[in-house]
Amino acid sequence: MINRTYINQVFFGSAAIVIGLLLTYVFVSKNSSPYLLLIAGCAAIGFLVLVRQVVSLEQLFWLTLYLLIAATFLNNAIYSIDVGPFSLFPYRLLLVAALVLFIVNAWQNKGLHQSWDDVRVKGMLSFFLFWLGYGFISLLWTKSLTDGLKYLFLLGMGTAFICLIVMHFTKLERLVTFYSIWMVMTVLLMLIGFYNHFTMQHLPSSSLYSGPEYKQHYPTSVFFNQNDFATFLSITFFFYLSVCKNVKNGYVKGSAFILSLCSVVLIGYTGSRASLLGIALGLAVYVFIMLPRLLKKWAVILSAACSILFVTLFYNKIAGVIYRLFIAPSNSAYSNEMLPSNEARANLLKNSFHYFLDSFGFGVGVGNVPYYLQNEPIFATNQVEQVHNWLVEILVNFGLVIFLGYVLLYAFLFIQLYQFYGKGLGRNEKMLIEGTLVALVSFLVSSISPSSVSNLFFHWVFLALAISIVNVMKKRKAEGLTIRGSSFY
Repeated sequence: MINRTYINQVFFGSAAIVIGLLLTYVFVSKNSSPYLLLIAGCAAIGFLVLVRQVVSLEQLFWLTLYLLIAATFLNNAIYSIDVGPFSLFPYRLLLVAALVLFIVNAWQNKGLHQSWDDVRVKGMLSFFLFWLGYGFISLLWTKSLTDGLKYLFLLGMGTAFICLIVMHFTKLERLVTFYSIWMVMTVLLMLIGFYNHFTMQHLPSSSLYSGPEYKQHYPTSVFFNQNDFATFLSITFFFYLSVCKNVKNGYVKGSAFILSLCSVVLIGYTGSRASLLGIALGLAVYVFIMLPRLLKKWAVILSAACSILFVTLFYNKIAGVIYRLFIAPSNSAYSNEMLPSNEARANLLKNSFHYFLDSFGFGVGVGNVPYYLQNEPIFATNQVEQVHNWLVEILVNFGLVIFLGYVLLYAFLFIQLYQFYGKGLGRNEKMLIEGTLVALVSFLVSSISPSSVSNLFFHWVFLALAISIVNVMKKRKAEGLTIRGSSFY
């Protein structure tokens, strides 16, 4: 007699294939009719209802969470649905689904209070909620409500994702799965990047899809431009490097080493100097954290001495560059002369600080920096309308309080991970802490490369992973659990 479970597996597997093919056709076909889209949506909902009969709500929630994490790395490369001023991508739809399942599950099991009580980083999550609330309030003085709502939408999604992940990824095994999904999805992104470079063909979501021919060799993968891709790789490089250092499996170790080299090669192809500098500083920090305590003291002394010597030897040149970029008179915003990129970037910063001071430290309002750069420029920026500096973007949009909060949160993450790093850690803990700790340094430097970080969802994914690691380590320490453990690889 045929097993009932086997029949269910065959039925749902077949249904998933049929619905998957239908949805793929609808998403890929640009000319698909609204009726076909409606049918596909109804089929997907019907399938979920059937799945609910054999899969628990919790299992469905976790499946959605893992799919959500994987989908964040695809951005809008697969499909995008425009809904007024907003766009819906697969990961945004999955985020909504995950939130709905979370609310339903919490309502049925009355587990929301329990989930919040288990969080050991309530201050961090509270900051993101405060940031979101401040963004809502700042709409009162924004000059472009549309830009403000768009930015607030991105901030809200990032906050929701971080809260979901931190409240549910409370076990080491799940963090390793999260980490693994990041690295596996990056392989796909790097393959697309190499394809971009060697064939000079890009996805429709790329700014180079119909861009000038002399830029076609820059890899963009699923991102809007090459700088966004390079910033992403500057994080992932250290994930691979940490795996290479900490795993025992020779095949995994070798594969991680090769992939780390591939990420550096692709960053070189993008031409992003900030990302290369981020990797260089990250490597320096990586070497530092592995030194014995005595050598660390000498390393700090030697670094300070070298820095002083460098500034002394090149003082005149450094002072000249600072004067030329930030002090000397600059071209007015109405000059038609094209500036060198360094001068244009310096003018972006000068414009931004002018707007910040005019706002009395409260910020110009959520998402309104581009509006000011476009409509009220003071210094010429070659018609560039984004700050190209993540920390300055936060400062000018949201003011001093949110800026200091973000900087303190970032510093606290780094300090906490550094304090957890040491003897007694298992291979998995070392892998997670090392990779994330050094990637924090690399991202901080490389974040001056993209035009804006707010729309780069991997930034929120990365913060969610880092905060979750701190949460799990604090929880294990509070419960008196031994940290030492075996490797999953």
